[in-house]
Amino acid sequence: MTPIRPDLDTLPAYVPGRTVPGAIKLASNEVADPPAPPVLEAIARAAAGANRYPDLGVVELTARLAEAHGVAAERIAVGCGSVTICQQLVQATCVGPGDEVLFAWRSFEAYPIVTQIGGAAVRTVPLTADHRHDLGAMAAAVTDRTRLVFVCSPNNPTGPAVHHDEFVRFLAAVGPDVLVVLDEAYAEYVTDPDAVSGRPLLDDHPNLVVLRTFSKAYRMAGLRVGYALASVEVATALRKVCPPFSVSALAQAGAIAALEHSAEILAGCADVVRERDRVAAALRDNGFTVPDSQANFVWLPLGERAAEFAAHCAERKVIVRPFPSDGVRVTVSTAQENDALLDVAAAFPR
Repeated sequence: MTPIRPDLDTLPAYVPGRTVPGAIKLASNEVADPPAPPVLEAIARAAAGANRYPDLGVVELTARLAEAHGVAAERIAVGCGSVTICQQLVQATCVGPGDEVLFAWRSFEAYPIVTQIGGAAVRTVPLTADHRHDLGAMAAAVTDRTRLVFVCSPNNPTGPAVHHDEFVRFLAAVGPDVLVVLDEAYAEYVTDPDAVSGRPLLDDHPNLVVLRTFSKAYRMAGLRVGYALASVEVATALRKVCPPFSVSALAQAGAIAALEHSAEILAGCADVVRERDRVAAALRDNGFTVPDSQANFVWLPLGERAAEFAAHCAERKVIVRPFPSDGVRVTVSTAQENDALLDVAAAFPR
């Protein structure tokens, strides 16, 4: 008999957003614009050396990130997207089937996948009625078996951000012996002044890990670069379990160029935020419930009608991301594509 782990039969599959030729794709939280020209130029230069292995230690990019965030390079771990770092965190903290990973649900769909791959047990806490993290209930759910907690802010797929004060209370309630991961994949789109920012909390909370990515605001989803800001101990552990050469030379070059031109690249986030707020307001005017989103998407909590709405949109060449029995996530795109979504949504029978 082939020695394959039997529990892989129950592993939930990551469901990517559908791509349909000729249709508007609003299903994957991608940014409509391509990478910035300096990023593309850096990638092209790096491609000429693709016969060589990439920098195993990701030294230059790590140094640039350390400068950008004002932390020592030893406190940064770079990986093949922040999803891979999530899996490395499970591998670094969980040693057996009794170990638990805790997170809200519904939240980022990769969390249960990386938890089970790491051989740990999934423990979830429902979101509140307004689609936010219930940090009080999450703190109460921590046990002596809890090794790792994921907090996604803004939350994917529902949109709200965790507030600073509630997160500080949560850290105090959890205590220093559980690793708390603040996943800030959409941080650059946050406009809520009460939203938490992980970097200022790192020095006072050695058990805190902050995840960031180049996939969203930096428009580099296809290159797969993410990183963790953490204590030296945690960052060192992440590097130990990182697959060798997992961050390609093209990705490293592109990310360095993106940091060098971050001001002009991130200026585009304001356009996304304006469109996000416009789309949310228009959907509400059409009778939809839309939670406050601090990301580059909006959430329609349609419950059992989620699949029906997605099919309605697909028939009209607009592809959205349904989460059956919960709701639909819609990525914010260009004004023209957003208008198409709004027209299709207005025609949905309610």
